[in-house]
Order: sequence, then structure tokens, then C-alpha cells
Amino acid sequence: MSEAVLTEEDGAVLVITINRPEARNAVNGDVARGIAAALDELDSRKDLSIGVLTGAGGTFCAGMDLKGFLTGDNPIVEGRGFAGIVERPSAKPLIAAIEGYALAGGCEVALSCDMIVAARDAQFGLPEPKRGLVAAGGGLLRLPQRIPFHIAMEIALTGDKYPADRMAELGFVNRLAEPGQALAAAKELALKVAENAPLALAATKKVIVESADWDSTEAWKKQNEITLPVFTSKDAQEGPAAFAEKRKPVWKGE
Repeated sequence: MSEAVLTEEDGAVLVITINRPEARNAVNGDVARGIAAALDELDSRKDLSIGVLTGAGGTFCAGMDLKGFLTGDNPIVEGRGFAGIVERPSAKPLIAAIEGYALAGGCEVALSCDMIVAARDAQFGLPEPKRGLVAAGGGLLRLPQRIPFHIAMEIALTGDKYPADRMAELGFVNRLAEPGQALAAAKELALKVAENAPLALAATKKVIVESADWDSTEAWKKQNEITLPVFTSKDAQEGPAAFAEKRKPVWKGE
């Protein structure tokens, strides 16, 4: 994995860090491939239940590396899209831990995550129109799914920065942390989630994400296709057994 992206394990949590602080963690090809590789690892390992995505040096991500892009550097990974994530995020839950700026493509990377923990002084925005560009990395698709339509329009059309406390009021941010503590707060949330069965977590995410496109005639059938294998798993036997025996369950992810 590239040094542009670092990984660290904390129990069943995989922490993924964009490591280009000198460029405000702008996304270039190395970052995109590094994130994609980290997500591949998260998805493939039974002992990992959830990921936390963050940035080094006090900022999350300032978006695409425009200088690199102009010289032919490609920040897109086939099958996963821009930054190695926006078109196909992890199948497992993913939390964004935001310090500093999450702007343009950086905001779109945050939107690719399932939950957001942000420092109180963090700022979000989609400034692409100010540069003659469009937030085509999922920002325009996902933002109106997360916050009210008219406010999503304002954010996308003005290109202005919006503070974390305002985004929390809108429901965009799950939890606020003191400056410098976003990663710690995100890991605390991730470890709480990771106490639960990994197959159940992945199935729960899949239903919530995909059901937005289901109509009422197919919803139950599609949900059953995703959830029934969980009920026949070894973990589904371990959970009730651990409850009856008054002990913590030992999940196997199978």
C-alpha cells in the first residue's frame, strides 16, 4: 500500500489515513489507489467489521489534486471511482473523522462514508462551481439524500464553506468533537459498532443503502435475500448462546 495512505488496526476497526498533509491531503493517483486497497482489505477480512477514514496533519481532504490532474495524474480507480471510494464504498460500515477542511472531492469522500464525526471547527463545502467545475464525484447525488433539498441546493450552488456545527444541525454530521479529537471520537463510535456481529452489520448497511431504490412490491423479497443468510450463520447461533450464558459473544464473521 502506498505511503500516501496508511492503515492501522484497533481490534475489529481499520483506521485509514490519507497521508499527504503537505498538500492538505488532496487526492492524487497514489491516494486513490491507497484508499481502494484499504477498502479491499476491509471488505475481504472477516476479523474487520468497520473502518474509519481520516486525514493526517489536521485536515481531512481538500479535494482533487488539481496540479496533479493537469499533468495527467489520474485520481480514479476502476471499479471504485474517484479517490478509490465514491462509486463503490466499502461493503462494511465506514466512518469519516473530519478535522479542518472537507472540501470539493474531500466532501464527496466524506459523503461516501456512512457516518461522519467532525471537529467543531471543521468546514465542509462543494466549491467546484467557483472553479468552473461540477461536484460529479457523488456530491450532487448524495448531498440531497443527507440534508433537506433546498439547503443542499444552496451548498452546491454557492460553493461556500459551511461549519461543522451547522452541518450537525442539519443531520449531516453524527457527532461533534473538540478540535483535534475527531479521530478519537470516531474510533469510540467505531468500537461501539464493532461490538456487534460483522455479518449483521454488513447486511444492515446493505439494506439501508440499497432500499432507497426499491419499490414496495420488491422490498421484502430483496431484504430477505440479504438478511436470511445472516440468520443461518454461525454468528446467529453465537449471539443467543452468549446472551443465555451471560457472556460477551465471540464473533467469527461466518
